[in-house]
Amino acid sequence: MENKKTKLALAIFSLISTGAVSVPSYAADTIADAFKEGKAFGNFRLRYEDAEIGDVDGTAMTLRTRLGFKTADISGFSGLVEFEDNRVVLGEDEYNVGLAGVNKGAAEISDPEFTELEQAYLAYTHGGLTAKLGRQVLTLDGHRHVGHVGWRQDRQTFDALNVVYGAGDFKANLSYVYKHNRIFGEVRDVDADTILVNLSYNTAFGKAVAYGYQVAPEATQEMDTYGVSFTGKTSGDVPFLYAAEYATQDNKTANVDTDYMMFEVGTVLSGFTFKIGQETLGSDDGMGNFVTPLATLHKFNGFADVFLGGTFNSNALPNGLVDTYVSAVTKYKGVALKAFYHTFESDEGGMDYGDEIDLVAATKFGSFTTGIKYAAFSGEGARPDVDRLWLWVETGF
Repeated sequence: MENKKTKLALAIFSLISTGAVSVPSYAADTIADAFKEGKAFGNFRLRYEDAEIGDVDGTAMTLRTRLGFKTADISGFSGLVEFEDNRVVLGEDEYNVGLAGVNKGAAEISDPEFTELEQAYLAYTHGGLTAKLGRQVLTLDGHRHVGHVGWRQDRQTFDALNVVYGAGDFKANLSYVYKHNRIFGEVRDVDADTILVNLSYNTAFGKAVAYGYQVAPEATQEMDTYGVSFTGKTSGDVPFLYAAEYATQDNKTANVDTDYMMFEVGTVLSGFTFKIGQETLGSDDGMGNFVTPLATLHKFNGFADVFLGGTFNSNALPNGLVDTYVSAVTKYKGVALKAFYHTFESDEGGMDYGDEIDLVAATKFGSFTTGIKYAAFSGEGARPDVDRLWLWVETGF
């Protein structure tokens, strides 16, 4: 891996030294102006979470703080640095974060205490080209394969070289990732040798995407994923919404080959957005399932997070997962309201995993956002019932 990092650095240096990339020579006062005209920013989120997993309870109240600074853009170059911290408030810390080394025999809530460098990158923008080198947030196509896990207090980031180029309706998003910075503080971060290629084109009927993700983190599963997706909607007073996706995955570590399928249809009627869909994380004859270890997993397969382990590790849900769901979203007197219903079963073996109801209400008061969120999973077989409740308030500058 170090050899690849060295080659990458030499390639960038070679482009600069040969003039393929023009780097202006800054005088001291120009650099000073970049900082003088820059902008500080921050975000604060106070959240209470209550979790019941079977007969085990857990509660957490934490304050997540992000503080950062972005320089002004000079000749296309800019820089950003951001720090993140999460602290327990009012002694509400009776919860387990096993992957972060905290185990109190309580229900798991994935918000450990930590202080870390969240982002630090140098960016260059020219025309339709944007390049970033360093620690940064990466998201692709609704977070199903690559996301920032923004719901948790520790956002997922990547140490990477990311290049985005857009020309008209075409866009290419290319990344070389050399470290995955996960959501458990620094204790679960892993070096990597990951390549992410995402190509999209906007047509008259919707957005077409083709992607290839070669994920190779140290000490976890190595896999190649290739897929296509299409999303769009019709025009008119009652639009028709549609989305479909297919992917195939070769998991070299687990030695399984699996498929992913998703289709979704919906409409907007009388201020409500209704959707019905099905997502399949396929199984290889019960030997392992399709996984998305870099995704914003909380966004998918129910907010109770029952299937997080299975969508991260192919051995944890070997018979796969079929998630059939309906949703309704609206806004009433400034309050955003969302409701979801899921039924879960296996892709292999005809097993019923259970069902789940998710409810969300959120609104804004000036610069503050506040909300309540509830998830209730009713398990079948050996799967316990899970209930989770969140209350939060968030603001920033």
